[in-house]
Amino acid sequence: MATLPNPAHPAGFELRFTSLFQQGRALAFPCDAEGHVDLDGLSEHARENYLFARAVVGREFTVPAVMPRLN
Repeated sequence: MATLPNPAHPAGFELRFTSLFQQGRALAFPCDAEGHVDLDGLSEHARENYLFARAVVGREFTVPAVMPRLN
């Protein structure tokens, strides 16, 4: 997953990592329609959560899904 080419463009989608073990638990991050997350646009805490979620796919979280963002 790469960074967005235009981080100023508002994200209409989110990349959602759903917990494998806790129903209703998920981590979601703004992304483009292809699932690219602007890492530079995330807060440090959100960036750490994103990198953690990616590292534990298949052990803690499902493979992420791109979903329309509900604002």
